[in-house]
Amino acid sequence: MPASFDDLVALMARLRSPEGCPWDREQTYASLAPMLLEEAYEAFEAVEEAREGNPAALRDELGDLLFQIVFYAQVAQERGDFTVTDVTDAIHTKMVRRHPHVFADAEAADSAEVLRNWEAIKAEEKRVAGKESRTENSSLLDGVSIKAPALMEAHQLSTKAARVGFDWKRVEDIFDKLHEEIEELREAIRESDAASEEAEEADVEERQARVREEVGDLLFAVTNIARHLKTEPEAALKLANRKFRRRFQYIERELERQGRSLDAATLDEMETLWQEAKKQ
Repeated sequence: MPASFDDLVALMARLRSPEGCPWDREQTYASLAPMLLEEAYEAFEAVEEAREGNPAALRDELGDLLFQIVFYAQVAQERGDFTVTDVTDAIHTKMVRRHPHVFADAEAADSAEVLRNWEAIKAEEKRVAGKESRTENSSLLDGVSIKAPALMEAHQLSTKAARVGFDWKRVEDIFDKLHEEIEELREAIRESDAASEEAEEADVEERQARVREEVGDLLFAVTNIARHLKTEPEAALKLANRKFRRRFQYIERELERQGRSLDAATLDEMETLWQEAKKQ
């Protein structure tokens, strides 16, 4: 008989018991944090594998992620903070409250209206909980973590703003912005290259800082293009990273088969192998 969620909770309690596993008993909120992040990223990566025809990878990674959640809940119960039932009850209650068009009398004509209502309900939740005082420093963007990966943060920031109408109307408009940012980056590079060796160190650092800023603006524009095309940019870049890894490793294997090293190969030779990898 397949194991249930309750079976997993019971297993975790056994692992943390005096008769259980010494390593599991030693874990704390802090020690589990890196593993929670790692498992989340591995599940994120497995989404692409599932799209490519390997759903078992996603199934396994979701299991690992679920285990981390149950692990945290067990530690919390032992500390007297909350239980796993509190976790499931809290998210169930929240989802019912944030879907009044499904569980109450509200109406939502499309996804855009659903998201606007979602933000309004979140704001009201914070107000009721006393977590948000309407001051000059409060912001719609406060819910976006500054600790998130930069691409993910950019995607969430622009998504939040778009929900209240601060957005481009068409993706073609963002391409215009992209070309504008490319030109600004080129200008920043020209200014940086023009700095003489005798220039003040502070002046050189200032020009380099502008290049960095313009690269950031360019990436932010690309993130907005991805959002308009309903493509998660972090996932898209992960896919590109995997593709680059496969093709470069092909170059390494082929050179090794020839008894040669990367250092001994010319750029043209590596490019030829790269094109071979693309064909495969």
